[in-house]
Amino acid sequence: MAWAISGYAQDTLKTQVQDSSRVIGISADSVMFSDAYLDSLDIRKKSVINDYTLIGVQYGMGLNQMSWNPKMEQRMQFVPVNFGITWTRYGKMFGYMPYFGIQAGLFYAKEGYILEEDYNVEGANQVLMDVVEVPVLAHFHFDFWKMKLMANIGFYGSYRLNIQRSGPSVAPSVAGSFLETDRRFDYGLKGGAGFGFIFDPVEIHFTAMYKYGFGSIYEPDYASDYYYRFASVSNFIFSVGVHFQLTKRTGKTSHQLKKEAMEIYRERMTPVTEQ
Repeated sequence: MAWAISGYAQDTLKTQVQDSSRVIGISADSVMFSDAYLDSLDIRKKSVINDYTLIGVQYGMGLNQMSWNPKMEQRMQFVPVNFGITWTRYGKMFGYMPYFGIQAGLFYAKEGYILEEDYNVEGANQVLMDVVEVPVLAHFHFDFWKMKLMANIGFYGSYRLNIQRSGPSVAPSVAGSFLETDRRFDYGLKGGAGFGFIFDPVEIHFTAMYKYGFGSIYEPDYASDYYYRFASVSNFIFSVGVHFQLTKRTGKTSHQLKKEAMEIYRERMTPVTEQ
């Protein structure tokens, strides 16, 4: 869409269409133009395609576990606490590919793990932590009809606010407090996919995300200087969000672009009266 036809070519075509219209007794508006011609019109200044901003609120649930090394038997931990706010900015790649954007957010969640009975860490086989998380994600979307398909990939950083340990042999002194060997900061990879429904100016998004931590929840050498132990976050999050369009949204399909190009051309044409 980035090429505009020259002024001379526009004037020539305009004259030809007007002359033809007078001969056959029809208005210039009713003349059909080829796809090649409509694609040649530069409509970027007339209409911005899918460059708009959203702010939203999300609520979801987490299925928590850890990636252990050495391996420890565990069960999935279900926690219905994962909510936050997001800011999404859509934009075109290379000036004309309207499928891209960036999304940032601020979330509060609970994460942790549940170990089988024969396993424990500091006497606890169940741990739950309150976490504040900031993700920054590349956002891909494809809009059609009143729906959109989405995919996200990027990084997150988080901070663990508190911890609750439970189990038959956990010491009361560590049940509700972090140890010097615990790590409270975390960072890693986050990504997923989803779909949404568009009811301008409101959108409802359903997403499934996977979160993997690059760090360990405790110092790897906390138990031995020779045998390191690691435990990294490995969670699934399913959420629904309500997002509000802060700026006007426009379409992106080829049909819509050609329609806008036709409207621009009609504005440039001098009205012709039937004779």
